[in-house]
Amino acid sequence: MTFAANMSNVQNVSQAQQFLADNAAMLGALAAFGQQVPAYKPKNETIYTNKFNLDLKAKATQDVTVNVKLGMYKVFGSQNDDAVTGEGYFSDRVGVMDGTLGHIPSDSKLNVDRAYATWSNIMDQPIWLSIGRRPSTDGAPTNLKSNNERPGNGGTPALLVNYAFDGMTLGYAPDIEMLPGFYAKVCYGRGFDSGYRATPTNSLKDTDMLGVAVIPVDTDPLRVWLQWNRGFNIFDFPYMENSAFGNTAPSTNLGSIDWYGIGAMSTLKKVGPGDLNFFVDGGLSRTNPNNNVSANAMFQGLLTGGVFNPEAPEDKTGYAVFAGIRYDLPSRTKLGFEYNWGSKNWITFSPAADDMWTSKVGTRGHVFEPYVIQELNLKPVSSYFAKAFFKLGYQYYDFKYTGSNNWVGKPLEISKLNGNEMLLQAPVDKAHDIYGTFEVHF
Repeated sequence: MTFAANMSNVQNVSQAQQFLADNAAMLGALAAFGQQVPAYKPKNETIYTNKFNLDLKAKATQDVTVNVKLGMYKVFGSQNDDAVTGEGYFSDRVGVMDGTLGHIPSDSKLNVDRAYATWSNIMDQPIWLSIGRRPSTDGAPTNLKSNNERPGNGGTPALLVNYAFDGMTLGYAPDIEMLPGFYAKVCYGRGFDSGYRATPTNSLKDTDMLGVAVIPVDTDPLRVWLQWNRGFNIFDFPYMENSAFGNTAPSTNLGSIDWYGIGAMSTLKKVGPGDLNFFVDGGLSRTNPNNNVSANAMFQGLLTGGVFNPEAPEDKTGYAVFAGIRYDLPSRTKLGFEYNWGSKNWITFSPAADDMWTSKVGTRGHVFEPYVIQELNLKPVSSYFAKAFFKLGYQYYDFKYTGSNNWVGKPLEISKLNGNEMLLQAPVDKAHDIYGTFEVHF
């Protein structure tokens, strides 16, 4: 018994339905041999990592600067990403892709995380143009937990975007008395280049991102941001080598996604003995699928369909909330807590987040994270902003729907799964992560 057609040639819903009708007998036989996988608790008792980043900045001419960030991130005793991605429970952790290189443990190579040139004061106006591999990772408000300074005007809200893009930005920062620190910018990035269309069979289009950011206020006590992004021609699978799914590559474009975000972070001085930092951030995602399905994902589309169960395209709206506080004591102790929630159809573009299980802001469900930072009271030698500190934290994930951080396939309510569903990845109900770091910034 053989398939009546090559499954890889199936590209849309109608072709998928015809394929299933032509191969009903074969698929029925495969289902008969299928087995339910008993529930189990995956764990890694200890995983040690070593992360090194080198930031370089040079002023090339009067108004042109160049910024470069090189990064290495690896697991002790490993020169690949299997320790983190080997089982593939979550789509953003099945392997290392272009936008997560240096942010997901892989090997000891020093990779280019950022490399961009910025031309400021264009025509003697508060206008700047920046081109290169963008500073589109680790944006606000993640600086609180990472114990870094607030990102400058190159950052993006981490709830919506945490991905190393190649692209460009055009920004404008007029002096408005009622809006101190105001600036706005238009950002463009390319997530995938489809290459030359040498043959009629290459119908892939480039995957691009366009964003508009308006920051009405950016001061020490208060920062407010508004963001809109659109991802065009979203691919089904990124390029990855030796991932949990083997070697993968884009095979079709599934449609577009719009994101909207609004957030603020603030610092209140002398609240009791210390300073109180807090933030709240909200996001909305809206998928706009086309009629295509992914043969690699067994006929699933953009937040539509299941394994061998294609569905007509339907727009889906998701929501997310991200909030946190950090209290800084005079003893250099910093106590923090973060919470985020994502709805059934929430999808973000933040696979480069520094979370072991999966990017927590892409969770369809709840995540709770308390942490404590203890800085060492040591005099800086290399520079005035040098610091060394320990950090201890705990993450608790409570997943309500399948497919967190996955844009392919219909989310299912985990509490209603009966074991008869065909899924590409084992669903995770709850997850725990206890972590500790020793960090030196200089």
